[in-house]
Amino acid sequence: MKFNSQEAVFNLEYNAERSHLIIPEYGRHLQKLIDQATAIADREERNKAAKYIIGVMGSLNPHLRDVLDFQHKLWDQLFIMSDFKLDVDSPYPIPSREVLNQKPDRLVYPQNFPKYRFYGNNIKYMIDVANKWEEGELKNALIIVIANHMKKCYLSWNKDTVEDDVIFQHLLELSDGKINLLKADEELSTSYDLLKVNKKQSNKTQFSTNTKSNNNGKSKGKIVRNNTNNKLKNRK
Repeated sequence: MKFNSQEAVFNLEYNAERSHLIIPEYGRHLQKLIDQATAIADREERNKAAKYIIGVMGSLNPHLRDVLDFQHKLWDQLFIMSDFKLDVDSPYPIPSREVLNQKPDRLVYPQNFPKYRFYGNNIKYMIDVANKWEEGELKNALIIVIANHMKKCYLSWNKDTVEDDVIFQHLLELSDGKINLLKADEELSTSYDLLKVNKKQSNKTQFSTNTKSNNNGKSKGKIVRNNTNNKLKNRK
């Protein structure tokens, strides 16, 4: 029997003509299984088909076995992929379309625009906390720590040197006039010490980055040498 290509009829099915996949990660075959299980009239047979589909879904996602309550997630996905039309006995609460479409509350992000941005928002929080403390040695120590940190931030983004009176003036403004060190005999850390701390931190970051890159280069070199040695042995 000869094959006549003109008489042959091919029913090509394009993706654009197919139904939309709700969770594409599972593929179209699993979606068809769920559709077939939804159309089963007998409830016991539907329950058996649902448990079988859950087993297939678990085998497709072995990494979910380490996730807490992964069976609950699979059952939820089963009902979602059936467009909430599958009527079976689930060991977990059945999700609803309203809960799925419910949007979370909008997060409130802090919209702060400080006058001196190089200090950051945390400095303002620390100053507000210091204003609430009672007068005493502990509060004075906290204020000195804040002032030194302000000087460090200033030197990180501005000039190499700065007078303490400039920091004290900024501290007075940020504290709404409640913390005044302009008339005090306090001296902050020197610019050299603060710059030295900043340099140490940057050197540590750069050293860790260079160490990782060097280790990666050494490991690659070892692999190349081992492969070369193995090829020489095989030739011998």
